[in-house]
Amino acid sequence: MWIVVALLAVCMLTAEAQAAIQTEVVDYAHGDTALEGFVAYDDATTGQRPAILVVHEWKGLGAYAKRRAEQLAQLGFLAFAVDMYGKGVRAEDHTEAAQLSGLYRNDRQLMRARITVALDWLRWHRLTDTLKIAAIGYCFGGTTVLELARSGAEIAGVASFHGGLDTPTPEDAANITGKVLVLQGGADTFTLDGVEGLIREMQTGGVDYHLVTYKDAVHSFTVPEAGDDPSKGMAYDEDADKKSWQALLDFFEEIFGPTLRNVG
Repeated sequence: MWIVVALLAVCMLTAEAQAAIQTEVVDYAHGDTALEGFVAYDDATTGQRPAILVVHEWKGLGAYAKRRAEQLAQLGFLAFAVDMYGKGVRAEDHTEAAQLSGLYRNDRQLMRARITVALDWLRWHRLTDTLKIAAIGYCFGGTTVLELARSGAEIAGVASFHGGLDTPTPEDAANITGKVLVLQGGADTFTLDGVEGLIREMQTGGVDYHLVTYKDAVHSFTVPEAGDDPSKGMAYDEDADKKSWQALLDFFEEIFGPTLRNVG
């Protein structure tokens, strides 16, 4: 009897050890444009789960957005870090990043179409609970998820971290079906000029939104790679990073219910 119990315990421990965060590089496309995204999920659980689109900063899909996807996977979500620029298209510096992101900022219909392709891919994933989908984005990605919401996409909510808030079609806020969370640095000279316009847009459109400003944080406050010198306009702020992440988790609890895994 004790031998049987011991063997069962070993099997259970082995199964737990084998369960881990799974990541995959996935190919998809928008028309003739080949795209390469990154998906992460925990195989310790089976069945469908809330799913999150993660949209990268202005240099393109890289290590940062992928790390955020893995963080979400550890909490029990299916996370899809999307590719807005195209397979292998990544900026080497800020000048090139401005050119790449500018193409989409100047063509919001293209931006919306490109992120909608990713949403469609995620919606069809075998692990996606199609009633529980949200999107988050950083910098350029923040602009992107707001435009996704303005397009009328049927998702539970979007969250923007230090994103560009302006839009050429503020009247499209009337199309927003889910909730909106906007997390901004209080000293972010790149985006603060869009705050008043966003507030008017959300209020006029009757949107259920929440705006949080972190007093001394500058642009890219969640990105460690941004450095620690706020005088450059972009810098990491550990306090704002932690508080904004918790605000995101609270937002998910609000739109999805008590789905988060207790990971300590």
